[in-house]
Amino acid sequence: MIIDERMAAFIDSLDQGNTEFLNEIEKYALETEVPIIRRSMQSLLKFLLQFSKPRNILEVGTAIGFSALLMSEYGPADCHITTIEKYEKRIPLARENFARAGAQDRITLLEGDAIEILQELDGSYDLIFMDAAKGQYINFLPDILRLLSPGGLLVSDNVLQDGDIIQSRFAVTRRNRTIHARMREYLYELKHHPGLETVILPVGDGVTLSVKKE
Repeated sequence: MIIDERMAAFIDSLDQGNTEFLNEIEKYALETEVPIIRRSMQSLLKFLLQFSKPRNILEVGTAIGFSALLMSEYGPADCHITTIEKYEKRIPLARENFARAGAQDRITLLEGDAIEILQELDGSYDLIFMDAAKGQYINFLPDILRLLSPGGLLVSDNVLQDGDIIQSRFAVTRRNRTIHARMREYLYELKHHPGLETVILPVGDGVTLSVKKE
């Protein structure tokens, strides 16, 4: 937790909530320890969808489809979401959730390694939501920037690693040091890239909002 837990709970308590079906998926995810976006991130994402009104959305990291369905539900009526997932055990459940929601025509699920899939994609996306392996964000970035439309928004979740990002690499457990170093590199690149304007927010587990300059 990177902000006071009582404050986070108070802010979350004011949220209007989601649809019954999204609540059902969220409940399942919490019970089975499937990672999905936190309540504060859900609120921010819904706001950004209404504000920016993206028509073409790319998501890196589907899991069981919760965030893709949230974007489909709260985004513009004519938006389309392309989402990427490589974890084979979660893909069938994501597809099932998309079918149950009647969202197959609005959501395209691409199966495989995001590094390879991103290299093969073309076109442009108004909003790109990064919520996959944190140590890979820096490796995704070149293709992400190529695919992001001018004026488009890149949203990267879980960038502050429960506050560990401010620790020395030697204070981080050995198995997390590579992720720690790569995330620091990613944040530096976002803040110093000449083609981006980026803000880092202590929302959820940390999120960056990056606009591609026109």
